[in-house]
Amino acid sequence: MSATREGGEPVRWSVVVPLKPLTRAKSRLADTAGDGVRPGLVLAFAEDTVAAVLACAAVADVAVVTDDPLAGRELSALGARIVPDTPAGGLNAALAHGASVVRRLRPAAPVAALNADLPALRPAELAHVLDAAAGFPRAFLADAAGLGTTLLAARPGRDLRPAFGTGSRLRHRATGAAELVLADVDSVRQDVDTGDDLRAALALGVGPRTTAASARLLTAEP
Repeated sequence: MSATREGGEPVRWSVVVPLKPLTRAKSRLADTAGDGVRPGLVLAFAEDTVAAVLACAAVADVAVVTDDPLAGRELSALGARIVPDTPAGGLNAALAHGASVVRRLRPAAPVAALNADLPALRPAELAHVLDAAAGFPRAFLADAAGLGTTLLAARPGRDLRPAFGTGSRLRHRATGAAELVLADVDSVRQDVDTGDDLRAALALGVGPRTTAASARLLTAEP
């Protein structure tokens, strides 16, 4: 059952997705995807992620924080709002900026930060995570490795306080965010940083753009 506001209205989230310039993203995938194909693969991850978020009934809107012109065009075409990364201060500064932008537009809405590298994301699983997050002032979901974070959520009136990066699971817990321990939400936890991560995502079943981009890895020059 979906969370509801007072008066019975369903809770609908604003989701903020950060994305580096494509040529600088996912350097740890270099052993799997060479420089010629990696930017396209990263864009495919983001497109499949954003498409799944927009298809989630618990989500009202998606803001992608990026300065990459190609990613901006493609993700805008899917229906995302593109927010320039004006702080240019790294991942957490970008997320805080994106959250401030969407809160000016929807001040009464809860806000969630979500990784852009969740190509196996299922809308129903995301809805389940957001529904659980609505029960806490701030909450997060750990990644599949159990070290990082794929989603951080905050109720209206609560600062997001993002602390993403290596070891972010412990950092988010230390800031008082509740850790969500949920079954059957593997697609929301399986981010892609390495070749092994990509294989795990492919085993779950990725979106169409990642399927096509991953197939090209078999024939691309290193």
